[in-house]
Amino acid sequence: MKRREFLSMTGMIAAAGVASPVLTSCCDSSKGTVNTKNITKKYQTDVLICGGGPAGVCAAVAAAREGVNVMIVETAGFLGGMATRSLVGPFMTCFDSEGEQMIIRGLFEEVVDRMVAKGGALHPKDIRATSPYSAWITAGHDHCTPFEPECMKVVLDEMVEEAGVKVLFHSNFVEPVLKGNKITGAVISNKAGFQIVEAKVVIDCTGDGDVAYRSGVPCHFGNENGKVQPSTAFFHINNVDSEKLEADVQKHLHEFRKVDGVSYRALHWWVLKAIDNGEWDIARRSVNIYKCVQPHEWVVNCSRIQNVDSTDPESMTAGEIEGRKQIQQLMNFFHKYVPGCEKAVLMASGSHLGIRESRHIEGDYVLTADDLLSAKMFEDNIFVTASAVDVHGSGGKTNYKPLTAGKWYGIPYRTLLPKNVEGLLVAGRCLSATSEAAGAIRVMPPVMAMGQAAGVAAALAVKNSITPRTVDVTALQEVLTKQKVFLG
Repeated sequence: MKRREFLSMTGMIAAAGVASPVLTSCCDSSKGTVNTKNITKKYQTDVLICGGGPAGVCAAVAAAREGVNVMIVETAGFLGGMATRSLVGPFMTCFDSEGEQMIIRGLFEEVVDRMVAKGGALHPKDIRATSPYSAWITAGHDHCTPFEPECMKVVLDEMVEEAGVKVLFHSNFVEPVLKGNKITGAVISNKAGFQIVEAKVVIDCTGDGDVAYRSGVPCHFGNENGKVQPSTAFFHINNVDSEKLEADVQKHLHEFRKVDGVSYRALHWWVLKAIDNGEWDIARRSVNIYKCVQPHEWVVNCSRIQNVDSTDPESMTAGEIEGRKQIQQLMNFFHKYVPGCEKAVLMASGSHLGIRESRHIEGDYVLTADDLLSAKMFEDNIFVTASAVDVHGSGGKTNYKPLTAGKWYGIPYRTLLPKNVEGLLVAGRCLSATSEAAGAIRVMPPVMAMGQAAGVAAALAVKNSITPRTVDVTALQEVLTKQKVFLG
């Protein structure tokens, strides 16, 4: 949906000043208003975070621990985003490219440790590639982290409460409050109506870059052709005879292969039989099925929903329906073909599609795949990671490029700084990167590290009465190091 079309449909425009009789956009003041009579409440905070997913919650905790007031606005009734709402799991690797050292640490490691202590996760140091916990995959899947979404919800609640973060669930970002080119808050909506949140710094953790886009930040959608990676409807199954399932896969490990970009991995021998019988039309040739914390529970990452635009509710509606159809096909497949899954039960499906890609903002630096694959380090690094470039395409094909030039690469602070707007940071899959580069760091450990860096930067901006763009990077790195972030 184009910006002008969106504004025409909603009739709600970004605020130019809270004190004025109507809230109008500095970007397009001709398309509508939110009358102040409709504003039911005003909130004030130092840092406003729109979106309580993996990036947002880490941003909130990191900022609050630096002594500023923080508020999260979240659409769902819990934190965790893709990890909890969409059941995306396990966490991909947080280790270096050689599997020797845990390099994504800080708040990500704290979340994992807290879940492990509650029995709701297995520590990545104990999870190796080619195991059932990594779907028997080798490349890029060493040291994954199996976790229970319900445990994660509780852990994140505890962390934001301890940090003193104000959380507002069941609330949606509507439009930015803008004074010139500076964002000073946001209009939000919920059952109580429209409200205003005044803030000194805003962090966009919506995943789709909604705040940045509606503030006038230049963005592009998907790759150079406007195409996005396919979405997935994740789901969990239980009542699985895991010993039978694992034994079946073990017999076929020597058959794992990749042909013309298409992976033939776990259960592909049964998928091919189902295709022959006219019982499979999903654009995959194998099933990514990951063993969970509980021994007879597995998370399934297999459905393939093409061309979903997560910024368009009609597209999302069609995608959600298609996802459920594919889940039913997969459940029939498990019951009929897969040893150990004859009595498997659909435990839960994500209440939101797993989205890999939508908007990418244009920031002060645009990260490229060459930066990643050459193991480039930057003066303004905010974390390091070794995540492989992983771009899912059509027809079940995947463009997968692991890091071989070094143990890790850096992510510069400038990728979180959107062009044209002051007072705004962006963290998550919509950071300033090419589609291919974003395909590497869209996964949750890097996203959580991004959020932590954005939170610290926002806190420094507030405490020094400056904009995020003028934050001293050395000071930022010092605080991140104090918060146990590994910078290489």
